[in-house]
Amino acid sequence: QVQLVESGGGLVQPGGSLRLSCASSVNIFDFDSMAWYRQAPGKQRDLVATITVGGTTSYADSVKGRFTISRDNANQMLYLHMNELNPEDTAVYYCNAKMCRYNYWGQGTQVTLPS
Repeated sequence: QVQLVESGGGLVQPGGSLRLSCASSVNIFDFDSMAWYRQAPGKQRDLVATITVGGTTSYADSVKGRFTISRDNANQMLYLHMNELNPEDTAVYYCNAKMCRYNYWGQGTQVTLPS
């Protein structure tokens, strides 16, 4: 059974950095792609960054140049390195993995910046 567990969220000051982690219960090469999404209060869940099995990455315009998605295949981990955080980055961040027609989600980790 696929399980994704996020960690690393918290309260951070504007301009600060955080690294989110997502631990997978299965070999991440089994996934076609992995991604980070976020959902701010009262808003829809939006795609933040994606990494394919081949290592190709893509980012939402709002985080391009500030966030970096990466993975550690040996340890079955996905990361989101976030720099230059601002209040608009406040959200619950979710790890996502796609395998064929299946879509897996973690429980989310909260990132909060004071406005």
